[in-house]
Amino acid sequence: MTSDAVVDALVRSSFQVMGVLTRVGAGNDLSLTQLRVLGILRDRRARVTDLALFLGVDKSSMSGLIDRAERRGLIGRDKSPEDRRATDVFLTPAGLELTGRIYAEVRAALEPSTRGLDAEQQQTLAGLLEPILISSAGPGPLKPGGD
Repeated sequence: MTSDAVVDALVRSSFQVMGVLTRVGAGNDLSLTQLRVLGILRDRRARVTDLALFLGVDKSSMSGLIDRAERRGLIGRDKSPEDRRATDVFLTPAGLELTGRIYAEVRAALEPSTRGLDAEQQQTLAGLLEPILISSAGPGPLKPGGD
């Protein structure tokens, strides 16, 4: 398989995944960016500036997204344990519950795409994608493994 074929396969698969995420997000009254914020926060606290940098949006737009999610009871704010001058955002219990439901919906929607792969092929695919995902995770402390 040529490099062009790999890039084409990645682009086509990302379109498929983005379509599922957009549809599931809309079904839960969330934009794709809001859905990404919930996904990032599912296992960590983060500063608004770090989220904005990671998602490629300006801080004021990010603050607006956080404000709307906070009004819905999905996200809370608190002083950062590392730097008391900074504020972290985090998922509330309602946000965690919604994120769990959304993950289940996304999994159910994407599972048919991988159904033809046996367990070993699925593991191989995940292993092949991991270095690509890590290298393109974006700037800042939100890379996998960073809190």
